[in-house]
Amino acid sequence: MESGFGVTVERAAPVHLYRFDRYFRGFDRVEAVRSLFGRRTRAVLHALRVEFFSSRFGYMGTSDVDGHLMVSRYHLEHSDFRTIYLDVVHELCHVKQFRDGRPLFYPKLSYVDAPSEVEAYRFTVREGQRIGMTEKELVEYLRVEWITPREHRRLVRRAGLGRPTRRASGRGRRRTG
Repeated sequence: MESGFGVTVERAAPVHLYRFDRYFRGFDRVEAVRSLFGRRTRAVLHALRVEFFSSRFGYMGTSDVDGHLMVSRYHLEHSDFRTIYLDVVHELCHVKQFRDGRPLFYPKLSYVDAPSEVEAYRFTVREGQRIGMTEKELVEYLRVEWITPREHRRLVRRAGLGRPTRRASGRGRRRTG
């Protein structure tokens, strides 16, 4: 607790976490997810917690403090199902990285150069291919508003896809971190 300027601020605000498998069911049967956690998949997903936040901005992310998922309610309510599905798969790759003691964030590197992101996007692209997405759809999935067109092209290559097509209209879509 901290006081000053005639006010008090309680800095230890609780975060309410829910069980992942309460809101995201069946991921324990997805082969890609099973490849991450092996025979412990069901137990890992049961123990995993998810925090929902209210914002029109943001998508999904993984806490680098305790490995729980953070999900925008707006994204959850308004994005198409395949995007949500792939975002969860992407974030579960980050959960695995966290559980293995690997860093999730690389402050000195561009987002598209961070080893954690390259690995998670490659993993997610393979799952997108498995569910029947075209290369064009996957290239579009990789388009996020916080990277430049040049970084997008680099991410497309690093994720194992061909060259991205030019998009006529504005930029930006969704996604994770």
